[in-house]
Amino acid sequence: MRLFRRCERRGAAAAPRATPILDRVPLRVRQVFIAYLFLLPALAVMGTFQLFPMAHGFYLSLFDYSPLSPESEFIGLANFRRMFEDDIFYLSLMNSFLYLLVVPAIIVCSLGLAVLVEPNIPFVHFFRACYYIPVVTMMVVVALIWRFIFDTDRGLINQVLVTLNILGEGIPWLTSEAIALFTVMTVTLWKGLGYYMVLFIVGLKAIPNTLLEAARIDGAQPWQILLFIKVPLLLPTIALVAVLSCIAALQVFDEIFIMTGGRVGTSTLVFMIYETGIHDASMRMGYASAVGVVLFGIVLSFTVALWKFLEWLTAKVY
Repeated sequence: MRLFRRCERRGAAAAPRATPILDRVPLRVRQVFIAYLFLLPALAVMGTFQLFPMAHGFYLSLFDYSPLSPESEFIGLANFRRMFEDDIFYLSLMNSFLYLLVVPAIIVCSLGLAVLVEPNIPFVHFFRACYYIPVVTMMVVVALIWRFIFDTDRGLINQVLVTLNILGEGIPWLTSEAIALFTVMTVTLWKGLGYYMVLFIVGLKAIPNTLLEAARIDGAQPWQILLFIKVPLLLPTIALVAVLSCIAALQVFDEIFIMTGGRVGTSTLVFMIYETGIHDASMRMGYASAVGVVLFGIVLSFTVALWKFLEWLTAKVY
């Protein structure tokens, strides 16, 4: 009996142990699974507050829907056909495209600021903070201040120009269809400069000093170093700034709403969505969703096309 038990224990010890299920899964699959577990809370929030409303907007664009009506009727693409027959849509679309003129201005001005405050000069941190303050200031406050500055009768700019006898009467900055939209663009430009300036400063700091020193030894002037060394090496940062500012320009709303109320030819696609779906007495959410779908397609197309172009340009330069 003892011999039998001893052999039984030896056989159990020699028998291979069962492999856990997780050990059978490839290491790469386990790493990806664990990574998605960490991302799950963020994905849940994004899906709840971004992806689901986006999908619901696509769904509503196919219906004649209003919160004031208990019933919604499926009308297919009728909202889109109606939209392309609406003169207000084409005016808003033109203004949205016109607002993209602020993008090259933002790139040039923010890059210029970054070049000025990137070196370690006296009080450089103070100047960087001053340029960045508008970024952390609420757009409502910024728009109200600039609306007062651009006021035709009591605005600071017109008062100075009239007092100095430069102009006989004030310029209708916010009430003229010819310049109102460009006036609002200056506010967008002023508020966004600090944010994009920081991105360019990071890009400038990443440029190796050996390249700059070699150019100085060869006798290159500061403007030559900027144009032929710094700017080509900053193309990835320029691409990022261009994409971000382009998206922001196509989605602008606060400045227009507060400074002009969408009047005098300053209505954009985002403002049209607000007017149609919220401000209008009938609250045509289905029609507003159709406009939102078109705006989504425009933003996506511009972003992909711009990114591909800048990738091609970067490949050519490098």
